[in-house]
Formats: sequence, structure tokens, C-alpha cells
Amino acid sequence: MNCFQGTNASALEKDIGPEQFPINEHYFGLVNFGNTCYCNSVLQALYFCRPFRENVLAYKAQQKKKENLLTCLADLFHSIATQKKKVGVIPPKKFISRLRKENDLFDNYMQQDAHEFLNYLLNTIADILQEEKKQEKQNGKLKNGNMNEPAENNKPELTWVHEIFQGTLTNETRCLNCETVSSKDEDFLDLSVDVEQNTSITHCL
Repeated sequence: MNCFQGTNASALEKDIGPEQFPINEHYFGLVNFGNTCYCNSVLQALYFCRPFRENVLAYKAQQKKKENLLTCLADLFHSIATQKKKVGVIPPKKFISRLRKENDLFDNYMQQDAHEFLNYLLNTIADILQEEKKQEKQNGKLKNGNMNEPAENNKPELTWVHEIFQGTLTNETRCLNCETVSSKDEDFLDLSVDVEQNTSITHCL
């Protein structure tokens, strides 16, 4: 859903009915900055993924000083969540600017793939969280004078991104001769599902 500046928020709320708007929920469209609808649609879907939104807003409360893609996303979500109106439109200018600065693929006015952007965003957020956790551990070691921690404890920790989105896909291979089955587990953050033609969203769910 992309809302534009001409949208009459109060009329929209009146037409839909107040019972369709839960208390403390906000429905804001995002201004399109030249074919950024691929980005806007993903951001709006993530905003309404409650566990994701709550973690992003909690990150905002930590008051990080260094700007990155996650701080810009947190600022955007906070701006939506603290609006006085229930419906309206917000320009995600700061987030788009940071996105274009960090990745040349999105530094243009061409339409991009929403799925590719989602993967990039989730992986980037996970990397940021893991790097911050790593820095916190290193700072803790310096304070405690313990720099000889076993290497296995230095593996990247799972983040709330993994807790929300990560799953495990098991691939099994069976030998036609001896019927021996071997399996391999692979983690994923998204899973592609075939959708039949002329199928409704309700049917897919």
C-alpha cells in the first residue's frame, strides 16, 4: 500500500470505520521517491510484523550514536508509532538516503526487486546486531583482562532477526542402489513457495 500526500486521512478512517483501527495502531503510507515502492511495500509489511517492530523500537530506545541502516529504520518506525493521527503518509527520506549510500544497487531511480531488498535488509540488520554484540564482548574482555577466551565462543550469536525469520531446511538424498539416506540442514531467512495461477490470497494462506 503506497499512500500519497493527497490522501485524506480523516475521510479514509471515516469510510473504513473506527472499529477497523485497533487502539494504538497506525496506518501510514510511505512517499515514493522515484520507484521506491519495492522498498515501501517491504517496510510496511515489516512494520506490521509485531515482533520485528517491537525489537526495532527497542533498538531505538538504546539511543545508538552511530548512524546505520538500522538506526534509520528505527527512526522511521518510531515516527510512525508516535503519530497523533491513525492514518496518513510519511516520507522515509532518511532511510532511503542511507540505503542508497550503503548499497549501489539501490542508488538509482530504477524499480528493484522487493524480495532482494528484503534479504539485504534482514541480513544487514543481523550483521549490525552481531557486530555490536561482538564489540560489547571485546570491551568486556578488556575490562576483565580475559583475552584468551576459546575460539568457539567467538562465533556470531543469533539475533532477534534470526529468532523471528530463520528456519531450517533439511535436504535428504537417497541412494537408488543401497537406499542409504543422507541429509543436510541449511538455515534460511526466507522460503520460496510456488503459487498457482488464478489463486486468491485466502487460498494461499
